[in-house]
Amino acid sequence: MTEEFEAPHHNQDSLEEHLHQVQLLLAKQKLVEDLVHRQGGPRQDLVESIVHKQNIAELQKKLDELHPADVAYILESLPLNERLVVWDLVKAERDGEILLEVSDAVRESLISSMDNAELLAAAETLDTDEIADLAPDLPHDVIQELLTSLDAQKRARLQSALAFPEDQVGALMDFDMVTIRADVTLEVALRYLRRLGELPDQLDKLFVIERDDHLIGVLPLKRLLTSDPEATVAAIMVEDYVSFHPDDDAHEAAQAFERYDLVMAPVIDTQNRLIGRLTVDAVVDYIRKSAESDMLSMAGLKEEEDLFSTVWKAARNRWMWLAINLMTAFIASRVIGIFEGSIEKLAALAALMPIIAGIGGNSGNQTTALIIRGLALGQITQSNARRLLFKELGVAVLNGIVWGLAVGVFAWLLYQNLALGGVMALAMLLNMIVAALAGILIPLTMERMNRDPALGSSVLLTATTDSMGFFIFLGLATVFLL
Repeated sequence: MTEEFEAPHHNQDSLEEHLHQVQLLLAKQKLVEDLVHRQGGPRQDLVESIVHKQNIAELQKKLDELHPADVAYILESLPLNERLVVWDLVKAERDGEILLEVSDAVRESLISSMDNAELLAAAETLDTDEIADLAPDLPHDVIQELLTSLDAQKRARLQSALAFPEDQVGALMDFDMVTIRADVTLEVALRYLRRLGELPDQLDKLFVIERDDHLIGVLPLKRLLTSDPEATVAAIMVEDYVSFHPDDDAHEAAQAFERYDLVMAPVIDTQNRLIGRLTVDAVVDYIRKSAESDMLSMAGLKEEEDLFSTVWKAARNRWMWLAINLMTAFIASRVIGIFEGSIEKLAALAALMPIIAGIGGNSGNQTTALIIRGLALGQITQSNARRLLFKELGVAVLNGIVWGLAVGVFAWLLYQNLALGGVMALAMLLNMIVAALAGILIPLTMERMNRDPALGSSVLLTATTDSMGFFIFLGLATVFLL
């Protein structure tokens, strides 16, 4: 069991204040040591050592006062050289829990600065499920040595957790459970809890089991505390409970936690044997990481990026979708090139065509966001996809008529050309329809291909609405105006 810390009672402002204080201490340390070094003298090394120890002691005291999550926030906010200075000052027994709190990209930089002995010591302070969270970032030889050092039960649990992909319940479950028999009284159950002394976090129910850990019900703590102490567990336990299998989809489990307001739930195997539990804190962490991953994917980033990573590494992370953007830009430019003659004859076309593409892109992004959310929540199925398509096309037609008339009137008044206004209005309507179709079909197609619907959807959508917007507007202008 890792060391417990009381949850910090502060907000983002106090977090930023802690960061500011650490940055000031680092700057002070560098400034004072530079001054002492410049002054020289026969006892320069001694003075430098004393000054260094004083500054280090002050900084270390500050770090010791902070919650592991706050230290992680500070590490993520510092450039690499300062981050490693602070990391060296963290007490060794806190390394494991802080590594769990930092982002994957920052964790990589911290682990690369540690030797195998330090990594092994850090992992040994963690629970089995926490080691499983950390394991993908640890060197293979450290994992093997760690498995050797664990007892048989912990080794089996760690191997079980490592066997599941990160998007399955088995990768999120922990093994810190409290079980009880059905035939004991509530008074006996209460005495049992008192003997335990310390209860697992997020515990709101006990698991009622029979032989071979066969789960038959759950006993909510509120029932345990408010019912007759002489009653048996079997008399008041809940037999209709939410449970999960280790190979269940983690996203669906997260939706169940939200739907049923769960704090924790049992994880069982195919024989209904209790093998672990899923807690709300693990679910919240999974949701946060998934949301961050989706946000980065929509921006075209391959993976999470350390804010202070090297230029080379950051550039490589952004290349894939920049390359795709470049290709789509070439396509859009060739569409414009086809109508160079039309643009030369009517210069207003060059000024107006970005409006068609821009509004279409914004409309399509709205549709895409709704579709991705619907897919994430499991609300879109084969039976309702067609109805959703017609509904979004109806929205596109209505918006196309309203805003098409608006831009048409604008173009007419600006250039005193009624036909140009009509072309603008019709082009807006048609591109809004294209945007709606693309906004639905792109994420649905990626979902059917077993790809993340958020992965670059906005990039593909923008390419479609730009190219088609230019083609529709310039094509209509060529036919009706020239």
